[in-house]
Amino acid sequence: MVKIESTGVTQNTKDMLQQLKTVTIIGSGTMGNGITHVFAQSGFNVHMMDINQAAMDRALVTIGKNMDRQVLKGTLTEDAKQAALARITTYTDMVEAVKNADIVVEAATENIDLKVKIFLELDKLCPAHTILATNTSSISITRIASHTKRPGKVIGMHFMNPVPVMKLIEIINGYATETEVTNTIFHLSQYLGKVPCIVNDYPGFISNRILMPLINEAILSLQEGVAGVTEIDTIMKLGMAHPMGPLQLADFIGLDTCYSIMNVLHMGFGATKYAPATLLANMVQAGFYGVKSGEGFYKYTPGSKDMVVSERFQNKSWKI
Repeated sequence: MVKIESTGVTQNTKDMLQQLKTVTIIGSGTMGNGITHVFAQSGFNVHMMDINQAAMDRALVTIGKNMDRQVLKGTLTEDAKQAALARITTYTDMVEAVKNADIVVEAATENIDLKVKIFLELDKLCPAHTILATNTSSISITRIASHTKRPGKVIGMHFMNPVPVMKLIEIINGYATETEVTNTIFHLSQYLGKVPCIVNDYPGFISNRILMPLINEAILSLQEGVAGVTEIDTIMKLGMAHPMGPLQLADFIGLDTCYSIMNVLHMGFGATKYAPATLLANMVQAGFYGVKSGEGFYKYTPGSKDMVVSERFQNKSWKI
């Protein structure tokens, strides 16, 4: 399936890449449908698996709408769109979804117990040659791999949101990940039109080890009354050339996800600097997750793109 042009690719890697014809994506949420979109558009047969058929039906609608945008922009033809959609098959039965898979990309909720349960099943059901990748943004690849009988074929393949747009794939080696598996995923990522960066398995890897403490510090600054939501985000956008302020970005990622990752960092390193802000913990416990719940640091109204600070953070002491 994958056409190899680079002369720097070893024969073993070429052989592994040529085997990659069918990809199974576990999960049909924001990340799952985005990963499905990219693989299908790149010519792979994609099996999208979820326990909820209605969720997959919604995912297919989302993929279609996102491809329509590409058609309008001229980056995808209507024929290519229809061909890509035709390559996607949905499954609620994992046995059927993975029985012919050459690679599986797990994109379920960021929960270690759930991911371990999924990988135990994948290890039993997948063919021996299948590479098992996880889209985790912070959970140890080594820990996940330790629950399988093929730790050498387990690897992190961390896509960025929105997947069809963002170029980066953070590739994470577990302690036992085989070199040829890493090379295969690296060249596969390039084939998907992405820019792969290889890192090692430490809490938060690189992306979230750096990003999440920045977001947490912004929340602490808000919590302590140093500045308001608008001021914090504006300073980082205009002063540091960030395309999105850290509080807006936290809303976009999901405050529950941010909280979970900060806890992974805190437990992994045992340092107080990684402790999640009390304000972040309180917002998550109260159900204010950001965009997904309709309110976080900002208030989100369907159909509106206006950035409206949540009333909870308006008229504070930093206002003149």
